[in-house]
Amino acid sequence: MRDLIKPGVPVVLVDDEEMILKAFRLILKSGGVDDVVTLADSRELLPLLHQRPAAAVVLDLNMPHLSGIELLPQLISDFPHIPVIVVTARDDVMTVVDCMKAGAFDYLVKPVGGELLVASVRKALEMSNLSRELSSLKGRLLDDRLHHPDVFAAIVTGHKKMRAIFQYVEVVAGTQQPIMITGETGVGKELIAQAIHVLSGRSGRFVAVNVAGLDDAMFSDTLFGHKKGAFTGADQARDGLIASAAQGTLFLDEIGDLSEASQIKLLRLLQEQEYYPVGADMMRKSDARVVLATNHDLGELIAAGRFRKDLYYRLFAHRIHIPPLRERIEDIPLLLDHFLGQAAASLIRKKPTAPPELAVLLSLYPFPGNVRELESLVFDAVTRHSGGVLSMESFKAVLGETHPVAGGIVAEKSAEGAEPLTALFGHFPTIAEVEEYLIDQALRMTKGNQGMAASLLGMGRQTLNKRLNKG
Repeated sequence: MRDLIKPGVPVVLVDDEEMILKAFRLILKSGGVDDVVTLADSRELLPLLHQRPAAAVVLDLNMPHLSGIELLPQLISDFPHIPVIVVTARDDVMTVVDCMKAGAFDYLVKPVGGELLVASVRKALEMSNLSRELSSLKGRLLDDRLHHPDVFAAIVTGHKKMRAIFQYVEVVAGTQQPIMITGETGVGKELIAQAIHVLSGRSGRFVAVNVAGLDDAMFSDTLFGHKKGAFTGADQARDGLIASAAQGTLFLDEIGDLSEASQIKLLRLLQEQEYYPVGADMMRKSDARVVLATNHDLGELIAAGRFRKDLYYRLFAHRIHIPPLRERIEDIPLLLDHFLGQAAASLIRKKPTAPPELAVLLSLYPFPGNVRELESLVFDAVTRHSGGVLSMESFKAVLGETHPVAGGIVAEKSAEGAEPLTALFGHFPTIAEVEEYLIDQALRMTKGNQGMAASLLGMGRQTLNKRLNKG
C-alpha cells in the first residue's frame, strides 16, 4: 500500500485522544502506510490542509473546540478531492446517514478493528488516486501533449489512437493498480508495458514472463519460487520472478491461458500483495507492480467458464487496448521505413530504397500478425536484397491476392431489406454505375496503381485499361 501514497502526501488522523492516535498510527504502519500526520486539536486541521496536500483524512466526530460534525461540511466543500473517513463511538443510524449525505467516504464505529481501518484507508487512497488520474488525464487530452515522448520512441506510429494511448499511459504509469493491456498478437503489448515501467520511476527491474502453457505447478514455481525440498529435485531454495521484480514491474503476458487454480493465486497476489513460495508456510509480501496482457477476449472466456469474474474485475482498474495494424494503416509507411533501416543495420548493409507501390500493397493486406508480421516480411526481403530498388517479389509471395482491409461497399441489408447501394447512390444503380464506382474506389485505394487496382477488381490490367479508356 505504500505505493498508493505519493511522497509528502500523508494520511491525516484527527482525534482528541492521544492513545487512539498512537494506536491508529501503529495499525496503519503495520498495513503499509508510513506517511501519517496526527492532530489532537481539530482546529489545526484546516490550516494544515491549506498548507499541504493530504491523501485522506480520518476524522473523529466528537471532539472539543471544533467537532468533526462541524468540520465535515467544510472539508467536503474546500477539499472535495480528499476522502474523509469519519470515526465515532456512537453507532447511530441517523448520524451515519447525515455524514454520508454530507460527503463522507466511509464511517467507522469505535472500537475500530485494525483490518477494518486499513481496508477503509486503502479504499480511500485508491479513490483519491483514481480522481487524481482522471483529472490529470483530462488535462493531458485537452492540451494534447506528451510530457515524455522519448519513452515511446520504440513504438513507431503517427496514429491518433496510439497518441491517446501514450497520454493515458503517462497518467496511470505511476499508480500501484494493475494495468491490463489487450490486443491481438504482434501489436506491441510488451513495448507498452516497458514504457509503463520506465514512466513509473520504479527502481527495480522489468521482468517479463509468458504464462501461456504453464500448468499450475510451473506457474507457482516460476512466479513464487520454492523452498528447499519442496518437491523432487528442489535441492536448494529459489526465488521466483516476483522477487526478481522487487521494486520493479512484473509483466505477465497471455494471462487468458491460465488455469483456474493459477487464476486464484494471481487474484490473491493482486488483492493482498501476498504469496507463498512452493512448499513454504511463511507468507511473503510483494512490492512489484503488475502489468498484464492478453490477446483473448476475456468476456468470452468468462461466458465459457474459463476465466474468473472476480479476477476480471480486479484486472480492469486500468485498461489499454492497442488497435491492430489494419485499423491504423497510416502507420505502415512509417513502420516500413523503420524496419528497412533496422534490417539493413543488422545485416551491415546500405538501407534499400522501397518502390512506391510497396506501401500501397502492404496497406491492402489485413496483417493478422500485425506489426510483428510486417517486421518479419521486411527483414526477409532485405536479407534477399542484393542491390538497387527493393524487390516486391518476396512480399507478393507471402501476401498473395490482397483485398482491402476497410472501405468499399458493405454487403448487408437494412431492416427494410433494401440494399445499401440505394443509400449510396440515391437510387438503385445500373451495372455501369456500380462498375464505375468500383473502379474509382480501387484506384483510390491503390493510389492510382492500375495493376493493383485490376487485381482488387479481379480483372486483368488490359481489361481495366479498356474500361478506363472507354469511359
